[in-house]
Amino acid sequence: MERYDLVYRLYDEYETETLREYQEFVDVFPAVDSRVALEHWQDASDELEARKDEIRGDFAAGETFAEIVARATREQAFTALDLEAKYGRDVNVLVLDVDETLRSAGGTDNEIPRETLHVLTEFHEAGVPIVICTGQTLENVKGFAIQGLGSEIVHSGNLSIVYEAGTGVFTPGHGAETKQLLYEDLDAEIRNIFDDVRSRVLPEASEDLRRGCHLQGNEFNVTMKPNYETGSSNAREIIDEALVYLLDLLSDAVATIFASTGADGDHELDGQPITDWTRTFYAAQDPEIRAVLESEGGYPDLEAVAVPDELERILERIDVAYYEADAAEIGSLELNKVVGVGRALDVLDVTDPFALVMGDSKSDLRVMRWAAENGTGIAAAPEHASRDTVEHVLETDELVFDRGRSVDILRTVYALNRFARLG
Repeated sequence: MERYDLVYRLYDEYETETLREYQEFVDVFPAVDSRVALEHWQDASDELEARKDEIRGDFAAGETFAEIVARATREQAFTALDLEAKYGRDVNVLVLDVDETLRSAGGTDNEIPRETLHVLTEFHEAGVPIVICTGQTLENVKGFAIQGLGSEIVHSGNLSIVYEAGTGVFTPGHGAETKQLLYEDLDAEIRNIFDDVRSRVLPEASEDLRRGCHLQGNEFNVTMKPNYETGSSNAREIIDEALVYLLDLLSDAVATIFASTGADGDHELDGQPITDWTRTFYAAQDPEIRAVLESEGGYPDLEAVAVPDELERILERIDVAYYEADAAEIGSLELNKVVGVGRALDVLDVTDPFALVMGDSKSDLRVMRWAAENGTGIAAAPEHASRDTVEHVLETDELVFDRGRSVDILRTVYALNRFARLG
């Protein structure tokens, strides 16, 4: 019988929803010092096994089917079958963004749900490496990773943290390769630009910016965050102002390079202010940046194709990122999540990756596109992700999930891996 027919029969003939409820209760039941509660857990565990045994006895691949229906809905199981038919292999590494992906301020009180954490531990126990890939600082990520997944998993040698969107990689248990500062590989010219911006960003900010923003504690990137609730109108206004300010600081830092090499003055190239050329360059790169510049009255009347070559040579190596009502950031395009993930996979010795890449932002989209272009994975995103990210996911495997429900994709991939092992 075709595998699809078997799965139809499985979900039609058995109380799979009840079975999943038992499985979830057994999995996430809190540790309590209560005999009555423990007896209740044991009764649920016994009932779960009895229901699984019925499936195990009725199907040739009963063990696989029992575990799939205990965790995946009908829709998730059929999606997993489609993925297995399309790619013919299992996912052998998880590449996961955190904020607004694994956890969401809009739906989960900004904590990773317990059911999500439990599924991640199941992947770990199955030997699937986990790469946490985030724009956050290393200390922040280590803190919630240890709290959520436990120190044993974090220090197992099978988990890596790509932090600050790829400026560093931390893989505990790998000796000299445990912490790699990728920004140290950049040449002096680019490092000096970042040092210049970082040293001036708060001292030279306006009073409004100093009161309304703070610097995220990055090792290399320069990230301004709002002192207001993320997503609020106040946060939007202050981050829009911060974006323009960072663009102008960047242009000043770049101008010092031309001053020292005898270009057309300290602050002009081809008769136009370097500030205007810089704004023009990044407005052409990102429509959201252009919209902010226009709304702030700072969009110059220049053509992007006219940006001087010597300036473009530098700016095309530097990323300016805008996250509405959340952050304005300067980073290196030579240090991004793709580079960080590649280094993490090397340390983890994943030589033939087929990854689940989950994320919501432009930086995650770069990893998704890398996976698609190289046949090294599948992509998933929350429904509130950036427009380009959602479009990419819809154009590939349509793995879009509701806010706070990353567990649905993880369960789908769990089922994919079980099906793939049937051959």
